[in-house]
Amino acid sequence: MSIYKLAGTVMQQALAQAAEAGYGEQEMARALMAEVIAVYKRGRSPADIAHELGFLAENLDEDEDYPFMRP
Repeated sequence: MSIYKLAGTVMQQALAQAAEAGYGEQEMARALMAEVIAVYKRGRSPADIAHELGFLAENLDEDEDYPFMRP
């Protein structure tokens, strides 16, 4: 199993548990993002984390190619 498939499975389990507890998907996603940032902080600089989050935010459109990709 790839790490991305594993992460997807963990996310689906977390969303199901959150729903059972009365929380919505967006609430759970926000809480998980906070936990991801906490893990990042253990081994990465704030600037590195900000750079990665900025890159992800700039590339939210799945239909658009990344700037470094050729058409």
